[in-house]
Amino acid sequence: MSAGEVDTTTGVQPLDARVLVVMGVSGSGKSTVAAMVADELDWAFAEGDDMHPAANVAKMEAGTPLTDEDRWPWLDVVAAWIRGHLDAGTNGVVTCSALKRSYRDVLRAAGVVFVHVAGDRALLEQRMSARSGHFMPTSLLDSQLATLEPPQSDEAHVTVTADRSPADETAEVVAALGLRRG
Repeated sequence: MSAGEVDTTTGVQPLDARVLVVMGVSGSGKSTVAAMVADELDWAFAEGDDMHPAANVAKMEAGTPLTDEDRWPWLDVVAAWIRGHLDAGTNGVVTCSALKRSYRDVLRAAGVVFVHVAGDRALLEQRMSARSGHFMPTSLLDSQLATLEPPQSDEAHVTVTADRSPADETAEVVAALGLRRG
């Protein structure tokens, strides 16, 4: 289905999704879902965590929450990746916590849709505790949850609940946005 085309089965006009920003707190599974959506659609994929400056990673590894001032330069790098794909006419999927509306405002553009992977605290803590090799300690989960401003009805977004298999969550994203490979 192309942008602006109405789904005849639901009568709903799909969101104009050319770049997806898969967002949520650490442990929500956004990286897994984003990579699977990108693979399913054959779209470019980027891990937003890899775009953090070394100083941000060091702060998080030390258990220190990032400030807005820490995040702005990182968000600018993520936004540049998004703009590069939009300007080139190529589709992409990027992960970015995008916890506050003001952060999403930096990333927002025509063709950008936010995919919020949401989960309850117990599930998120369990997932964070079980993973290895990630710089984000479980001790920062509460600060992330306190910072989170879920997307509102006036923001182009879909929300999926992080309580199922990544394959089911991926299928929900693709179906909700009316997307298909190619």
